[in-house]
This record gives sequence, structure tokens and C-alpha cells, in this order.
Amino acid sequence: MGSRMSSTTAVSSTSTEGTDLPIAEGSNMMENNDTDSAVSMIKKYLEDINNPLNIAVTGRSGVGKSTFVNAFRGIENKDERAAPTGVVETTMKPEPYPHPRHPNVTLWDLPGVGTPEFPADQYLKVVEFEKFDLFIIVSADRFTEHDAKLAQEIKTMGKNLYFVRSKIDHNLEAARKSQREYDEEKTLQEIRENCIQGLKKQGVASPQVFLVSSFDLDLYDFPALQDTMERELPSHKRDVLNRGIPKVCKSIINKKKEVFRSQIWYYALISSTVAAVPLPGLSFTADLGILVSVLTNYLNGFGLDEKSLAKLSSDTNTPLEDLRAEMKCLCSGQNVSIELVSLMLYSLPLLTEEAAKVVEGSRWIPLLGIPIAASSSFTFITSFLTSTLDSLSVDAESVLIKFKYKYTFR
Repeated sequence: MGSRMSSTTAVSSTSTEGTDLPIAEGSNMMENNDTDSAVSMIKKYLEDINNPLNIAVTGRSGVGKSTFVNAFRGIENKDERAAPTGVVETTMKPEPYPHPRHPNVTLWDLPGVGTPEFPADQYLKVVEFEKFDLFIIVSADRFTEHDAKLAQEIKTMGKNLYFVRSKIDHNLEAARKSQREYDEEKTLQEIRENCIQGLKKQGVASPQVFLVSSFDLDLYDFPALQDTMERELPSHKRDVLNRGIPKVCKSIINKKKEVFRSQIWYYALISSTVAAVPLPGLSFTADLGILVSVLTNYLNGFGLDEKSLAKLSSDTNTPLEDLRAEMKCLCSGQNVSIELVSLMLYSLPLLTEEAAKVVEGSRWIPLLGIPIAASSSFTFITSFLTSTLDSLSVDAESVLIKFKYKYTFR
């Protein structure tokens, strides 16, 4: 088995203003023993991460909207949790499909607009328009007059809207066979421009069109669609989107890393508030429980959990141990447990020994002890999670690059 080591103790130098600010605030709170403010920050964080994100996907029958819903959620069409697919209209009412790992992210498979059951002029009322954060209209060829009218209504009501031109791989294959001098980029641009001009002629101003293959999400415009949705969502919804977006390219791995990093202060605050409670052994026990939960979330988000790697092993005919040998972080591909986290901590003897002595011992010093213990616990958790997150993101990139695995269906 290849070299595997735990995270380093150094805090990553990669940072953004948005993530550094709460870390600095949290550290100051612990130094000043301001637990009331810490609790308020924790409550605010919980409200933000529990915000629901509802994405509506609609289009005519047979255009691939259900396959898109499934691909976005990271599951195959044959999965028992999948939205049903078919060439006839299989969606007769709005159907919710929660993300299997992030249940507050829900994709809604909506019936095609303009059918007898869902006439265009009544469509938004029937599907309960107000509950959706954004709309995606899917088509496998040209966008229809019904699509254009629906888009105009959605824009009038101030909701974000995106057009997805699906099954683009089929179009490219047809062009490859029929064109004497095939140029993929030129063909893609022609398809995109044709869709845009068609929508403009039907009265849609500045339509945003993305070319997507649901079976190869890393190709074509899906990363651009993700970037655009993130940019146009309210700030409290962006992290929710990034946690649920499928891991298809390096840029999305980096976005997931940024989201996880922005949450580290929250776990450090929880640890530090526990460290302020003068009960022997409580802080270390609580830290282990926090770290098990956090590292499990990291593995799921990066597709480095046991289930995802087993699927990758099967799909690439690569022994699971060979996959794990490519990874450097001790917890990659493992079932995270208290024992594993303890092993990772004990592999950092100087940091762990110092932290344990300071946190457990200083809590009993009158007046000054609690702020010292809380601040030390905050610093330790921040450092450990930051360095571990760095290692896991590198492992995720290694898997993506080495095995050329386009999309992890989980």
C-alpha cells in the first residue's frame, strides 16, 4: 500500500476574507470569554446551513429533464431513488427529489409546460411557483413557444432562470459523422447561438443557455451553469448549492473546499465553548465527536467515502486498495470513527500534547483559566480541520485526474 499520512499541523495559507472574518471573530470571543456572542454566531450558522434550496426543472417529455435531475443529485437513472425517465411524459405533478447526501437541496421534476394537463397560462399557479429558488428549462433541440412564454413569466416575477440544452453529446456525434471538417468548439458555439437567437425571437431577453450532457457533466457548460447559479443566488443559499453540486471538475472541488473551510469556525466555536466547561475530560471527548462528524461530511462531499470509492473501484476495474494507495490523508476512503480520529490526533504528538495540557489544565485556573482553555481549543480545532481539509481536497483532485473519472454516481 502506498504512502499514507495524516494532515500536517500548519494552517493553510489559502484564505478568503469571508472565511477569515468569522475565524478572527471567534478567536477574539474565546479570548474574551464572550460565550453569549459565540452562541449567537452558532445559531446564525445553523439557520444558514439549514436553509432549503428548491430547484425546479421543467421541459417537454423526452428531452432529458429527469436524467438531468438524477445526474445533478449524483445518482444513476436505474437507482431506486431516481426520477423516472422515458420518452413519454412520466411526470404528471411536481415531484420532489431530495439530494441523497444533502436533504435540504431538492430538485423538483416538473411536468412539461403546454400539455393539456398543464396549459401555459395556468402552469405557474399549478406548480406553486413561489416555493422555488430558481428554474431550469430543459430541451433536447429548440426551445418552444411554451418554453419562451414560461421564461417571460418567471423573469417577470423576479426568479432566476436558466436554459439547458441537453443531450449535447448526441448532437456532437451526429456532427462528427456528417461534417467533412469537424470542429467541436465551432459546433458547440453554433448550437448555443442558435438557441439564444431562437429564444430572443420569441421575446426572451438575454437568455442564458448552457449546453449539457447529463452523462458527462464535466464536459461542456455544466461547470459554467454551476458558477452562474452560485453567483446569482442570495449569499445564504450559495453554500447550500455548493454542498450539493456534483464533483465533476477541479473548480467544483475547490468550491466545495471553500464552503467547508468557511464552516470551520463554527466547529471551533462549539469546541471552545465546551472547553470552557470545567468538567474533566469533557473537552477532548466532545472534540472527537465533532471531528468524526465533520470528517465524514468532508469525505461525502469530496466523494472519498467508502461507498463512492467502491463504486469507482468497480467502474474502473481498479482494486480498492490501489485507489486508497493514491491518497495521502489518513481518513480518505475510511469509515470515520473515534478510533481513527484519535489515531490522526496522536500522529501529531507535539500539537496534541500541548493542546490537551493547556485545555484540560487551564480550565481549573481561577478567572483566567476558562478564556485560555477556550481560545486554545478554538485554535487547535481550526488548525487541525484546515490542514485535514487541504489534504482531502488534494486526494479528491488526484482521484479525478489519475482515474479520469468524470462523475461519481453516489
